[in-house]
Amino acid sequence: MASKKQLERLLRVRTLQLNMTRVAEAAAQDKRASEADLADRIARLAENVAPAPTEGNGFSLVAAAHFRSRLHASAEMAQARLIDAERAAERAADATREARRDQSAIEKLMVRADAEAALKAIRALEAAPPVRKIRHDPC
Repeated sequence: MASKKQLERLLRVRTLQLNMTRVAEAAAQDKRASEADLADRIARLAENVAPAPTEGNGFSLVAAAHFRSRLHASAEMAQARLIDAERAAERAADATREARRDQSAIEKLMVRADAEAALKAIRALEAAPPVRKIRHDPC
C-alpha cells in the first residue's frame, strides 16, 4: 500500500491533470460554439444572396451566382470545421471524465488508507496489555 505522502502527491498530480483537462474541454466547447456561429453566419449570408427578380443587366446575376458559389464552398468548409470541433469537444469531455475517475480513485485510496490506519490503531490498543494503576490509598 502506498504511503499517505505518496497518495497526497498522486492526488495533487491528478487534480492538476483534471484541471488541465477541464480547461481543454472549455476551450474545445468555445471553439465548437464559434464554428457553429460562423456556419450560421455563412448560411444567413447565402440566404440573403438568393436570386431575386430584378430588372438589370446579366452581369449582376453572374456576380451574385459567383458569390453564392463561394459562400456555398465556405459553408461546406465551415461545416467540416464544425464537425471536427464537435469531435474534439467529445474527446476533451472523455478526457475530463477519465481524469475525474483517476482523481476519485486516488481519493478512495486515501480514505481506505485512513480507515486502515484507524483500524490498525484500534487493534494495537486492543492487543496492548491492560494498564494497571497503582493506587496509593491511605491504609
